[in-house]
Order: sequence, then C-alpha cells, then structure tokens
Amino acid sequence: MNMFQLLIPGLEIIIIAVMFYYLLSFFWNTRAMDLILGLGALLLVLAAVNWLKLPVLQRMVFYMGNVAVIALLIIFQPELRLALARLSVKGKKFREITEFDCFLDNLTQSVYRLAEKRIGALVVLENQDSLDEFANKAVRLNAEFTSELIESLFSTTTPLHDGAVILRGNTVVSAATILPLSDESAQLSKSMGTRHRAGLGISEMTDALIIVVSEESGRVSIAREGIITRGVKPDRFKGIVRSIFTPPKINVPTRYGIVDKVKQWTT
Repeated sequence: MNMFQLLIPGLEIIIIAVMFYYLLSFFWNTRAMDLILGLGALLLVLAAVNWLKLPVLQRMVFYMGNVAVIALLIIFQPELRLALARLSVKGKKFREITEFDCFLDNLTQSVYRLAEKRIGALVVLENQDSLDEFANKAVRLNAEFTSELIESLFSTTTPLHDGAVILRGNTVVSAATILPLSDESAQLSKSMGTRHRAGLGISEMTDALIIVVSEESGRVSIAREGIITRGVKPDRFKGIVRSIFTPPKINVPTRYGIVDKVKQWTT
C-alpha cells in the first residue's frame, strides 16, 4: 500500500503532462492559442499576488479568472467540440470503414457525373499488385482523393485528361498514365475505343479494378481479371468495389455468442 502511495504523485504528473500535451498540440498555431497564453499569464499574476499577499488584487484576479473561464467556453465552443470529437470512443476500425464508405460515395458520384456529361475517363484502383511501373512513367501526383480532383483531371480542357488515373486507397498516385492495350477482340465491340482496350489490358496483367467511362455512350464499364462488364449501374458499381476492397466479415466469439466483425480497409 505504501509503495502504491509513493507511485501516485508520479502517475498524476504523467496524466497532467499528457493532458497538457494534447491541449497544446490541438491549439498550437490557432487563434485559441492566444487565449491560452493569456490564461497562463493570468495564473502567473495570481501566483505573484498570492506570494506578495495583496488581498485587493487577489480578489480582482480571482473574479477575472472566473469570467475568463466562462468566456473560453462560449467563444471557443466550436474548437472545444472538435477537440472532444477527437476523443471518440469508437474504434479505429469503425473510422476506417466509415472512411472507405465516404471514399466510395465520392468516387461513385464522380464517375457517374462524368458519365452524365459524356466525359471519357479511365480510373484504375490498385489492389495487391503494385502499379508503380506505370505510375512512374506518368505524371506523379500523390494527392489526396477528392471528387473534384478526379473530375477536373478528366476535363478535356486540362493536359492530363488523356490517359488513366491510378488510385491507391484514397490517394491519387498518378494521372495521364499510359496502359498496355489488350489484344482480346472477343470482348471489345466496335463502339469500344482505346480506353476500354487499355482498361481490359491492365486487368489482364494485374488484379486491379478498372473503371471506364465511355465518351460516346456515357456508359460505365468495369474490367477485372480480363473480363469487362458494360452498363454498370451505381448500386451495382458500389457493390463490386466494396466486395473487392472491403475484406469479408469474420466471426468473432464473445461471451454472448458469435458476432460478425468487419476487417478494416487496408487497401
């Protein structure tokens, strides 16, 4: 028991240090940092007043401190809400699944907006096989995925619209990527152009999922493992992408039985 009591001060110091580190890392270089520095200066003044035993100033600083705390809660309510949100009790796996769903929704919206506008597009979703061989010969971006970025890359007024865009997870690896063309003529009709042939070609060489938007018909096609499927609707599109890039559920035994658990998105 005495040993535990000796460890309590050290434990408290560690907890306080972690709390201060979190607060400083969150508010650093923000407008809230100025107020924190002001509160620190107020505490130093209060300590000096107590040390010098000045009763009038001591009472004034005490009341000013109470007002400052209330002002902090009111003025910086958005920042405090964001800080508390970062302490979510939901696990990392839940956040990664939600991140993938958000990515898939944005990708679907981008693809079908391009299809509606009859803008040709070729998007390659990297799986297990690396596509650096093709990305290194293209324009490297390594940018975070956004629907606006994808749509702007395939705009006919930009120099990067001709070629494929390679995605690795939620990162846009490269644009204007040249892909090998397929020699398979049985699956390619006369209405399919170079984009479809390139998409089918890379699907024959790797395990990537390729999305092709036809400039002529506005139809969305998906190619994988040397097979191309035309006229894919949005719901089916999401189902195909999710089935490939979201690992299947696994059974996890618990004291109450067996429940399904989804593995995290690692692609």
